[in-house]
Amino acid sequence: MEPGFCTGTPCAATEAGGGVRAIDLFAGAGGFSTGARMAGVNVVWAANHWPVAVETHAANHPETAHACQDLHQADWSRVPAHDILLASPCCQGHSKAPGKAANNPQHDASRSTAWAVVSALEYHRPSFGVVENVREFMDWNLFPAWRLALQALGYQISPHVVDAADFGVPQHRERLFIVLSRSDRPLMLNLPRRQYVTAASVIDFSAGNWTPIEKPGRAAATLSRIANGRRAHGDRFPTAYYGNEAGGRSIDRPIGTITTRDRWAVVDGDRMRMLRADECRAAMGFPAEYQLPKQHRTAVHLLGNAVCPPVARDIITAIQGAA
Repeated sequence: MEPGFCTGTPCAATEAGGGVRAIDLFAGAGGFSTGARMAGVNVVWAANHWPVAVETHAANHPETAHACQDLHQADWSRVPAHDILLASPCCQGHSKAPGKAANNPQHDASRSTAWAVVSALEYHRPSFGVVENVREFMDWNLFPAWRLALQALGYQISPHVVDAADFGVPQHRERLFIVLSRSDRPLMLNLPRRQYVTAASVIDFSAGNWTPIEKPGRAAATLSRIANGRRAHGDRFPTAYYGNEAGGRSIDRPIGTITTRDRWAVVDGDRMRMLRADECRAAMGFPAEYQLPKQHRTAVHLLGNAVCPPVARDIITAIQGAA
């Protein structure tokens, strides 16, 4: 799919939807859209600059009109009217990863994607918006200016920092959700706290490509993490390949954050393997039937960038209840 290519007719999508309508900016794999659908909301338009992401979203949301383009250049007059704007601007320039500092052109450009939210809201003025990002988004040097621009458009701003595990997702994943509302005061949501779902519920110990733990070339740091994990959790547990974890995690608690490249290995006795894409999908809270690219690396990249659908579902449901 070429950049700028649009599938579906916006007006037709709007007329067919009915009920509460949303658009999804920087839609990626479709976690926000899937959560909106769970909440009974019709996603009438979705956009992303990466053709693979648009194709994946379209395969799972065929009723939605799609655009593959740089949203800095969007013509918002061609986007259907909607009640809720959903957006996940690029987070790489705000995260703790190297390159966050200013004067890194790639990360400066990624931070600028948040301004597409302002231009979309300025044109359409929907009643609500939800912007998802890492919590460091609020430390952005231009965040005060971004907030003032939204307030100038008549939006109240209510930040909510949540952990996906509290929404029944089998993963600890802390993210910022900024709720925007055209209301007299900021909309503080009363969000449910659901029972934790364990890593054991998403790991299939009977499947996958296992390799011996003790094999030539295995990194000493990996062996050290596994030894620490065994002492703490026994013979079965997930362990991180990178990050600040020195051991493993109990399979009786949610797994750690799913990232855009393989991070979690599963240890089972004297063998180990990386998490499969379908296990990452389950750990993100996507339905089992959700279609992903066949290439493992691409699927994991999409999932690691996604919004967890159950989190989006509960936030959007709470907004509708408070409206």
